[in-house]
Amino acid sequence: MSELEKHAAAHRILSATFLSPQALAEHGMSRHRIACLVADGRLVRTRNGRYLRADAHPRLLEASRLGGRLDCVSLLAEIGVFVRDRHPLHLQFTPATTRLPVRPEQVVAHWRETECERTALAVDLVSALVQACRCQPPRDAVATLDSAWRSRLVDEGQIAEIFRRLPRRYRILRDLLDPRCESGAETLMRLLFRALGCHVDVQVELPGVGRVDLIIDGWLVVECDSKAHHEDWKSQLRDRRRDIAAAGLGYTTIRPVAEDIYYRSEETLAAMKAILGAHAGRQEPQNSTKQTRLRDRKAS
Repeated sequence: MSELEKHAAAHRILSATFLSPQALAEHGMSRHRIACLVADGRLVRTRNGRYLRADAHPRLLEASRLGGRLDCVSLLAEIGVFVRDRHPLHLQFTPATTRLPVRPEQVVAHWRETECERTALAVDLVSALVQACRCQPPRDAVATLDSAWRSRLVDEGQIAEIFRRLPRRYRILRDLLDPRCESGAETLMRLLFRALGCHVDVQVELPGVGRVDLIIDGWLVVECDSKAHHEDWKSQLRDRRRDIAAAGLGYTTIRPVAEDIYYRSEETLAAMKAILGAHAGRQEPQNSTKQTRLRDRKAS
């Protein structure tokens, strides 16, 4: 799916609304016609006074049936923004709303005011990102914001608005954002190495190799692999040739898999510490990014 198609799909969810009987009447539909469309399965009556097209997104149908709006990590996951875990359904409800159906136990309710139209089925993106920062661990929140920014669903001004709405204690996360990261796994690895005191270069072009995800301390190339992008033999062949080319420049390449980064974080941390420890005291590669930075600094 192209970036344009992804943005169009996200817009359809973010702009979705339910249709009231009055709105349907304004389109020339009588009560009888509405009943026929419901019976034919072309319209879905989710609650009293709420109708959705039968092809509406399943999560929006759930939200409408429960009288809420799709929110937080649930909304972000459906529009292609990185969310590490598969969370239960998160919905926004307007305070003091009455006559709501009983919610399933696993549904997370966010009771807060919103500037959305009454008929909106999803909150606005900035509000969803603000809530997601509150609902996730800090590193996951950074990965989510990187993803939204990288996808151009938000810009720098909206990032600033997100942190304006968050409590002051979250502002420390602002300096950790880097929209150059191309995946959640890449952001999480970048943050892991930063926490270890390493210098991290992001999305670096190496001659004869191409662009690599991360270079750590000028010698360690880290490529964050996932099954989706590295499963076929053609991709593996390309990656192995790139690793050999990088080795020819003096770099060591490692390829931690996304599943380990997400769900075996302690083991991944221990492995990275061992790799860094084994390299301590060795000479940097001839073409290392660290040496390039030193040359640039002397030249200036």
